[in-house]
Amino acid sequence: MYVIGERINGMFKDVRQAIQAKDKSIVQGLAKQQMGSGAHCLDVNVGPASDDPVSTIQWLVETIREVSDAPLAIDTTKAEVMAAGLKAAGPGSVVNSTTGQQAKLDALLPLAAEYDASVVALTIDEKGIPRDASGRVEIALRVVAAAMEHGISPDRIYVDGVIIPISADQMTPTHVLNTIAQCKMLSDPPPKTILGLSNVSQGAIYRELVNRTYMVMALAHGLDAAIMDPMDSDLMDAMITAELLLNRNVYCADFLKAYRASAG
Repeated sequence: MYVIGERINGMFKDVRQAIQAKDKSIVQGLAKQQMGSGAHCLDVNVGPASDDPVSTIQWLVETIREVSDAPLAIDTTKAEVMAAGLKAAGPGSVVNSTTGQQAKLDALLPLAAEYDASVVALTIDEKGIPRDASGRVEIALRVVAAAMEHGISPDRIYVDGVIIPISADQMTPTHVLNTIAQCKMLSDPPPKTILGLSNVSQGAIYRELVNRTYMVMALAHGLDAAIMDPMDSDLMDAMITAELLLNRNVYCADFLKAYRASAG
């Protein structure tokens, strides 16, 4: 599974303080720790930490680039911030994220095409978040069609079924699992699927347990990627074991160590 590290985000207190103090050490430390823990890509989000998100996203990307050439997911809803982040990050980045709203597609898909970026697409449109899987898949299909018009292959689209916290809506996790499975039938090649994993446990007491359990369930339904905390070793162990049991990795006696050695 493609792991996108979630921790370089101005919503976190340490990152917010680092942005405001222009302290590179915290950002670079998180970049190295996440990559060392098995992340394949790093999410980069200014969040509420700055009144000048364009210059801040540039600073964050340039700071990370001093210690890592990993792919970066530029996490913003603002086209001007996205453009600045993609330009600084270079080819192979990820647009995180568009929705199925036409205005968002018109603003962000040309940027993805220009910078050779993959695209995270939330299954939200002008009517909001659909109540069931069929509505989510319908939005995903529209996004895939729009992306293809911009020369973006479906397998560069990561469909996010938009998980709502289990504490707020207990039906949503099942709808999202069904969305993941059904997206495999949308096109050839099919779009990939992704979760903002920690959203499912917002407001729950046993957050880590909820995250681990849901990730394993999602992998069994065909999940391709997740924005998650790779420094949670129990979460990573659950992912590695699930992929082994799904025959995505070759078994050996010490499969956890073998996976980490090959990932490193």
